[in-house]
Formats: sequence, C-alpha cells, structure tokens
Amino acid sequence: MIAPRLLYSSAFRALRGANALPYQSEDACILCLLASPRWSPIHQRSAQSFGSVQSFKVARLAETASSSLSVPPNAKDKRSKSWRQRPRRGYAAVQHANEMSRGPIQEYDHRIYNGRLRDDDHQRMIIQTLQDLHEMLADYDPPEIVRPSLEDLKPHKPSFISSLFHRKATTRPATKLPSNLPKGLYMYGDVGSGKTMLMDLFFDTLPSNIRHKTRIHFHNFMQDVHRRLHKLRMEHGNNIDGLPYIAADIAAQSSILCFDEFQCTDVADAMILRRLVETLMGHGVVIVTTSNRHPSDLYRNGIQRESFIPCINLLQTQLRVINLDSTTDYRKMPRPPSGVFYHPLDKAAKSHADKWFRFLGKPAEDPPHPATQTVWGRKITVPLVSGSCARFSFQELIGRATGAADYLELMRSYDAFVVTDVPGMTFRERDWARRFITFVDAVYESRAKLVLTTAVPLTQLFLSPEEVEEAMAKNKNEATPKGPSSKKMAENDHSSVDDSMRMLMDDLGLSMEMMKGSSMFSGDEERFAFARALSRLSEMGSQEWVERGMGLEGKGGIDEKESWQRVRSRWREDSL
Repeated sequence: MIAPRLLYSSAFRALRGANALPYQSEDACILCLLASPRWSPIHQRSAQSFGSVQSFKVARLAETASSSLSVPPNAKDKRSKSWRQRPRRGYAAVQHANEMSRGPIQEYDHRIYNGRLRDDDHQRMIIQTLQDLHEMLADYDPPEIVRPSLEDLKPHKPSFISSLFHRKATTRPATKLPSNLPKGLYMYGDVGSGKTMLMDLFFDTLPSNIRHKTRIHFHNFMQDVHRRLHKLRMEHGNNIDGLPYIAADIAAQSSILCFDEFQCTDVADAMILRRLVETLMGHGVVIVTTSNRHPSDLYRNGIQRESFIPCINLLQTQLRVINLDSTTDYRKMPRPPSGVFYHPLDKAAKSHADKWFRFLGKPAEDPPHPATQTVWGRKITVPLVSGSCARFSFQELIGRATGAADYLELMRSYDAFVVTDVPGMTFRERDWARRFITFVDAVYESRAKLVLTTAVPLTQLFLSPEEVEEAMAKNKNEATPKGPSSKKMAENDHSSVDDSMRMLMDDLGLSMEMMKGSSMFSGDEERFAFARALSRLSEMGSQEWVERGMGLEGKGGIDEKESWQRVRSRWREDSL
C-alpha cells in the first residue's frame, strides 16, 4: 500500500504539472479541493468512513489524479483569476455562472477562514459595497440591445433646399439610461490598496443570472475600440459615426464590464470616452472599474481637458466612487470609503446611510435612540441620535412644518446630520425646496457634516431634466438680443454666481436666463438661493470638508478633533 504522505505529494505534483491547481502550496491545494463545489455532499459524508480528515484529503487527491489528470471545466479560469502572479487580461467576454452561489462578503469570510486573506475593517466595509451591488445585480434584467443600422450612422446629404438656408446639423439627443440600471463602482487607491483582489472577489462571485461578463485592462479595451472604429471607417468611409454601433456590439457581449486601471492619458481616448461610457450605460451595461486616481484627477493637464470634463461628471454621477486608501480617526475607526452624498434610492442607499451614521455617531458608547429638542416651547422630535449625529428621513425633517429657528437649534445640538430619502423637488414641491435650502444654509454656516441619500443627482434636486428642457425651449422661442449688449447680459447673468456653481450650471447647460424661464422660482432671490445651495452642497461633499474635525490620524488625531470642537463652540455662542 502506498504511504498516505507519498500519495498526497505525488497527487499534488501531478495536478500542478497539469496546471489544474491555482495554488503554490500543498496545504492551499487541499483547501481548494475541500471548498470546491465539484465535490458533492456525498464526499463530505464519505470523510467519516476514512476515519480522519487527513486520510480523506489523500483519497480525494488520489481520485483526482487517477482520472487521467482531467482539468475541471473552469480550473484555468480560476488560475487566471488568482490575485497572485495574474497575467494582463485581454479583451474577452466570458459566459459564467457563480456555481458557489456566494456573494462577496461570504467569499471574503471564506478566504479569511482558509488563511488566504486577513480580516480588515476598512476592507470589509468596501466589500459590503460590493455585496450591495451583487444583490442588486441578482435582480437585474438588462434591456434588449437595439443595434443601430450602419446606414443610419452615415451622414445624410442635405437637400438642395436645406443647403440654401444653411441649416446647422442637429445635435445628438441625450442618451436615456434604463430606469433599473444598477449604479456601478469606481474604486481608486494607491498601489497595494487591494484593487486587484477586490475586483477578483467581485468578478468571481457575480450572481448566476449574469451570464455574460467581461474583465479587461482599460488600456487594452480602448485599443480595441479604436481598432474597431478604424475598421468601420476603412469599410464605410471616414464620416461614419461608428461609436453607437461598437457600443451596441460590446453591450451584446457583456452586461457587466469590469475595467482594471481606468485612466486617460491620450487625447484620442478623451474625445470619445464620455459618449462611449454613456452609450454603454444606455444599453444597460453596468460598469465596475479600478483606478489609481479619483475621477476629478483623470486626464489632468491633458490637451483640451475641458472637453473631458463631461466624462468626469458622468463617472461621478453614475458610478459610486470608493476610496480604497484606509483612513482612520482617533478612535481607530475606518472612514466609510464613499462620499457623503449618494443616489439613487436603491438597496445600497440604506447601507450608505448606516455606515456614515455609525462613523459620525458613537454607537458603542451611545446606542441610537430618539431624542427631543425644544424651540420656543415647541418640541422637535429627532428619530435617531448617536453621539453628536442626528438621523432623519426627508419627510421627518422637511416634510413637516419646520423653519430656520428649528434648524439653528438642531445645529447647536448636533455636529452631523444624516438625511435619507431626499426626493427631486419640482415646482409642485416648492415649499419643500425652500425649507431644504434653508436647512442646507444652516448646516453650511455651522460647519456641520451632512450625509444625504437622494433620488436624483444633486444637480437635479430642484430642476428635473424635463424642466431644464422646457426652460431651454422657452429661451429659444424668445427673441434674444444680438451684439455687445447680449454679451454684457450673459456676463451679468453669472456675475453673482461663484466658480463651483458656474461649473454646475455649465454642466447642465443652464444660464440665469434659463432659470428665469423655470416655474420653480418666483424671483431672482429664489434663483440665487438655489444657486447658492447647490454650490454649498458641492463644497460640503468635498473630502476636505468631510475630514475636517474628524480627528483622522494623518491630520492630527485627537488634537485636531478638539481644535475643531472649539471652533464649533464659538459658533454656538455667536448664534445665540
């Protein structure tokens, strides 16, 4: 009889020689086999008949080695997906089902149990974000791909009559995104922050209903796009608009696109990237990417960077931006990796609010509980309080009759606010908009923290896309004066708006004249209040604002926290 250890080692060497195992050590090999879904519960029960787990391991290895060294169907995939010594990926769509039926959190726990990873609170918080997307994808049904015909993408020759009137080419209509499209992820961090491991974890555990997925290095992806564009132009002429055709082709191959190392260093990429990403999303493609840079730092100092700004705005609006670099405060608590503002109101919205409420509050010392504040003899109910953080739903804070005095009293009592389920406010909810703007002003002036979950992006809180289109159409129908006076009027429109607000308005294609055409605002004062609120929300969402006074270890720890508390105390005294 062959000695168990000899059989064990021989089987291991044979399997490694056949490239059937992705691990370097014998122990890791055994763990892989024990966890493999290829072995049914019958084998688990059979372990008892061998008398020991070690003997059972040997028998299983012997069985695998004796079957002509056949490689399991997805063994090579598992090896290429290993986070160790993984070669650069090419562009290839994969038909795959998650046979293990484990989500990212369960797989993370499994790898910790097997000794492949170490447990880390910050990393676990990020993986919970992956889990949120995993659960949304489990219920996701991508729309049917509608391919444009090549004839429609060729330029149409103008008729003789239209050429006489020098009609301008019509602008492309905005791409409408599917209402059920899950929000993708943009994970950025320095070298060694775990980007590859996290992408492996997410990609390998995609739910079984996602049958087509692609993972590719972003540089290789863009090279393939340019190659396809070149081929179309060679076959159909240089004037063909091939991007929609290529995007539809890519969307048909993959409902999930995972990019490694998203970056933009080439002007040719910068010119097409925004439209390409938007068109892919319009076909229902969910994008998950890693990068070394925050979206706002992409293509910095690049040629014609102003043309790339819409792409940056699209990434920040349609993807959940996650910071992988671990930052902890003086309590040794990791800061939530995403920004303070989140939309839409999907399954991940509650998780977002919970994470920030735990971080800004003190759940261990002061468990969440309701509280009451008194203003001029009137009681204000605060649904949840932990430490100096208060949590409301929009209806609980703005939906009832509250005003500036109530908000100021709340600012004196709390340093941070989590407000959930904020809707988009049209002219029908004008009272809500006014109260919310007053609340935002109070938070800003008191230098408090604000966390929001909203139904729409911030830029659409007070003006829906339909109202923007209506205002633009109204502006076009009205006579516009020409000459120097019109230029002066345009300058005056923006003279009282700061740079950040002007950028927001430019992204929306808004001007003060268009805002005047909206039924949302009754006068110039309200219009400027709207502009000021968006500008202040933009500042309060910045990393500098969020991290100030938190006592982060890299910024002074407890001393920085106490210094900021003294600043807040002086504001409270001045506001009395």
